[in-house]
Amino acid sequence: MASQVEDVGKQVLVNRITQDWLATEDVSDDLSTLHFARNEMNELLTTTTLNSTNHLNISVYLDEEIESRGASFSDWYPAYLDHNERWTGAHINENLPPNSKEFNNSFIFPLYEVSTLKPFGIIKVNIPTTILESALDKIKIGNGGRVHLLNGNGENVLAGQTTITKEVIDKSLSEIQQKDEETGFIEISSEGNDHIVFFQNVPIGDWTLIGEITSSELFAGVNEIQRRLLYTAAVIFILTIITTFILSSNIVRPLVNMSHSMKFLEKGDFESAKKSMPDSKNRRDEVGYLMSSFKETIDRLDTLIKKDYESNIRRKDAEYKALLLQINPHFLNNTLEIISGLAALGKNEEVVNVSVYLGRMMSYSLNTQDPLVTLGQELEYIKNFTEILKMRYRNAITIEIEEDPQAKAILINRFVIQPLVENAAKFSFIDKNQATIAIRTKKERNQLFITIEDDGIGIEDDVLKDLLHLEHEHANSILTSKGTSIGLKNVIGRLKLHYGDDFTYSIETNKNQGTKITLCIKVKGDIHDA
Repeated sequence: MASQVEDVGKQVLVNRITQDWLATEDVSDDLSTLHFARNEMNELLTTTTLNSTNHLNISVYLDEEIESRGASFSDWYPAYLDHNERWTGAHINENLPPNSKEFNNSFIFPLYEVSTLKPFGIIKVNIPTTILESALDKIKIGNGGRVHLLNGNGENVLAGQTTITKEVIDKSLSEIQQKDEETGFIEISSEGNDHIVFFQNVPIGDWTLIGEITSSELFAGVNEIQRRLLYTAAVIFILTIITTFILSSNIVRPLVNMSHSMKFLEKGDFESAKKSMPDSKNRRDEVGYLMSSFKETIDRLDTLIKKDYESNIRRKDAEYKALLLQINPHFLNNTLEIISGLAALGKNEEVVNVSVYLGRMMSYSLNTQDPLVTLGQELEYIKNFTEILKMRYRNAITIEIEEDPQAKAILINRFVIQPLVENAAKFSFIDKNQATIAIRTKKERNQLFITIEDDGIGIEDDVLKDLLHLEHEHANSILTSKGTSIGLKNVIGRLKLHYGDDFTYSIETNKNQGTKITLCIKVKGDIHDA
């Protein structure tokens, strides 16, 4: 409360309305200006009073008013003026009639102009004494103990007289002043009685909170209380032993076993989790139901996880094979078109050569037992395919292959390069008579880069946006997609399905200048961990 009272005084002092009023009082002789400033100040005090808790009341006095009302200020102002005692004892509020019974304790705050530090008077924050008395009444010491708030002279700060004798107060204050402790108790002998005095130094002026009780009052009935406490402690001790035994045998031990089972469950070791569970067949209580339910949960989790795992494996395998089956009919159809075109031109030798290359490709593609091949094998397949392209387009196409020897042994999916090379050739001849295609492989640290670059017409913006959006699609949605770039979507879908987050790709394209597609696969060591 003391901090709140001091804060209210500071808030009133530094308020703009207060400072404007002081400035007006200092320099203005205009009655209307003075009247307006004083009204604003009164409204500020009224508002602050209404908004404050604990029924605080704020008054502001200029030096002239203090001098004119000296008699009504006699209870507290001289102590503030002479000794700077800013907290006052209980007194009748000077704004109330002299016969009023309402006492206040106050905090005095100097009133001055902040900018010049010129003094003008005081700010007086009043606290109803009844609030402090109510707080002290709640403090009980034994049956007849008494608590009072005293100043340094041993006078009661609140209204009324103290019930503690002056001799006890004087002796107590004398000893308290010699102690370094802010709170504690002392023993005082007076008039043949032993008194125990509890004290606490209050951070308000030199006030001290003192509670007094005689030893006979304080320890009355202690023996009876001790005896009852002894009996009660013995009963509680016995009940505690019995309860502990019951809990340990019937509740705690099964729960501990369940916690051990949960640790196995967290690791996915369902068999060990089942074995560590206690037997609950003969239990019909809540713990037995809990253990039985937990066992059933373990069994169901084990079954569901196994089913889900097997289902995911089957689904993933089916999706992958469906994507893979899109490759063979596509490139076979295009190759047969090349053969038919050469045959129509009567180029029998070229037809034979193309047939040889096609036979090698078919031998490679028909081996579907293992979807993974080394990058070297995949490039040998691509070399057969590019030979077919060179025969079809003659000198109109140039195909460059840059192969990183360190990457040859890395395992990759089948048919991830051929659809991209085929697309590059297709779109390079749309508006041009010449085409250049570059195929590069590179292993850098733990990443494999496969790049296919052409000098074709590039990719339209809407198609490019659709291709880049594939990064966020599921492989199954890629499988069922329609429209252009089916070959590229197929490759991305299969790589996403197999490698997941270990696969990324980028597409760089410029209209009428060409397209560069880069596939990036994270590898472990020399061989990708499939």
